[in-house]
Amino acid sequence: MRTADQILDEFEKVIDRLTLIPSGGGRFEVMLGDRLIYSKAETGVHPDYEDIAAPLREILT
Repeated sequence: MRTADQILDEFEKVIDRLTLIPSGGGRFEVMLGDRLIYSKAETGVHPDYEDIAAPLREILT
């Protein structure tokens, strides 16, 4: 299952929308409003689902 699908599956009742913005250079960032949740550019690592879900849970639930 892709990360976006997992996010929707877990958080669909508490989010209004999920926007995917294609980019180049291996960039992968997750934002909630104006808040940066995860940045591959900062970590150098493609995240596991929990790297994204854990901070989202803290904020949204």
